[in-house]
Amino acid sequence: MHKEDVIVVTGAAGFIGSYLTGYLNHLGFERLVLVDDFSVAKKSANLDGKKFLEKVDREYFFEWASVHKSTIASIFHLGARTDTTEMDYAVHKKWNLDYSKLIWQLCAENNIPLVYASSAATYGNGEYGYTDSHDVVKKLQPLNPYGVSKNEFDIWALEQTTTPPFWAGLKFFNVFGPNEYHKGRMASVIFHAFNQIKDKGEVKLFRSHNPDYKDGEQIRDFIYVKDVVSICVWLMRKQPASGLYNTGTGKARTFKDLVKAIFTTLQLPEHIVYVDTPADIRDKYQYFTEADMHKLIAAGYPTPFYSLEEGVAEYVSDYLQQTNYF
Repeated sequence: MHKEDVIVVTGAAGFIGSYLTGYLNHLGFERLVLVDDFSVAKKSANLDGKKFLEKVDREYFFEWASVHKSTIASIFHLGARTDTTEMDYAVHKKWNLDYSKLIWQLCAENNIPLVYASSAATYGNGEYGYTDSHDVVKKLQPLNPYGVSKNEFDIWALEQTTTPPFWAGLKFFNVFGPNEYHKGRMASVIFHAFNQIKDKGEVKLFRSHNPDYKDGEQIRDFIYVKDVVSICVWLMRKQPASGLYNTGTGKARTFKDLVKAIFTTLQLPEHIVYVDTPADIRDKYQYFTEADMHKLIAAGYPTPFYSLEEGVAEYVSDYLQQTNYF
């Protein structure tokens, strides 16, 4: 990656895509082509102040690319339909599977390195653990159409003989941080918990419906968005072995820990209220996720991850309390 390179970021108006855009600007990269559905007004603030060459609507990106493909040095494909409550598989197939295949083909035919967003949703209930080994990909049983579409693309990618010169599919775990104001129900637990504390001085957490876990002790691998984009850029720069890479911290934490970190940052007493998990997601609810990070670390990734407390403190203090963007 050189400063004069043209870098494409899809999903650029979204949470992780806009943060990546800001992070690339911060590193001195301004020759960016941003791809998204820019008609969604509530996402527009994510790109305020960012430096880039142009915006291209996702519907017209491949027309644009047919003219400009020789100028593209790398693609970060983070655009996707990410709503896990969207049960119409056709929607996920269009944006997460078919569109991603076209991105792959563009990269393969034009020698463009590709980093794309997969998801920890591919792991389902974790029957096969949370290892990014390629051997388990076909066995995985995601719990919703979103996870299925992401896993179908990973399976497809691993079967291809014509590939980009380098590619990495990143299995994002529970990402939180600035620029997720537009996400509604799909925003991180930290975002929702902060707003509940601000409004009512308390946080609602889901009761456990699993006898193995106490209320509030459901466990997730929470990763700060700054670590996520650092991994994206490091992989694109260093280009170790192509393949799937977990993108978590490798240290799962409870929802209770998370909420405690917010109360601590705000210097307020803890007040947690437990409510039933909504019936529509109860049978699809993950009680434990933890990324096996050995592959990325073995590839040489050098940067320690933010702890949950460090990430929450920065997110709450520097962003949520002022409604700031990165």
